[in-house]
Amino acid sequence: MVMSQWWGTAIVAALLLTGCGGGAQAGGASGKAAALSQDEVRDVLPDDAAMPDWKQSARPTAVRMNDLYRREACPIKGNAGCEESRFFGASTFRHDDDAAYVSFLVVAYDSEEAAEKAYDVLWEGSYGKKAGPRARTFDLGPLGDERDARFGTSGFEGEPGAVTQTRVGTTLLWTEAASTGKGGIDEDGVRELATVLADRSRQAQNGDAVSASLGG
Repeated sequence: MVMSQWWGTAIVAALLLTGCGGGAQAGGASGKAAALSQDEVRDVLPDDAAMPDWKQSARPTAVRMNDLYRREACPIKGNAGCEESRFFGASTFRHDDDAAYVSFLVVAYDSEEAAEKAYDVLWEGSYGKKAGPRARTFDLGPLGDERDARFGTSGFEGEPGAVTQTRVGTTLLWTEAASTGKGGIDEDGVRELATVLADRSRQAQNGDAVSASLGG
């Protein structure tokens, strides 16, 4: 059952490959966190340049939120947590040396208030359960405006898996990491991955060039 939850992130990435590039415009009010455009959400997602030593499995893709993607992004009753959501994005990578996988997910909202309201709904209702019933919490440090992380298992044989959720302004961000062998991922590595995604979202909302990368 846990394994199906983890492979669900790969399904999300595959679905996103059918999405068309848009170029919808951003609309943030002055003095507030910016609501990102479709192109900006795609820029937030790590790409090859941001992930040295990792191989891209699914390219960064962002789609306009609709009923199909609400079911994927907010897989709880009534798709709660997707209210006032604008775009959904994902990219995935693998690391051949240690058989590790990571999926990055982004949901962009109309406002910071909408993202804040969705945060607990999605963590408690879905994402916080993805590392298994015996997962332990771990510290992400002062990352984003809100943050949670759990480290547990991703498969039936005790393979390691972890999930992080972060709110940065008008976005909710997830890093889902797993390995097919024991020792393929650890808390420090997952923290670094989550930090790259959060930093890229902050750069985009600040109107800066999006350049955060692993080891950068």
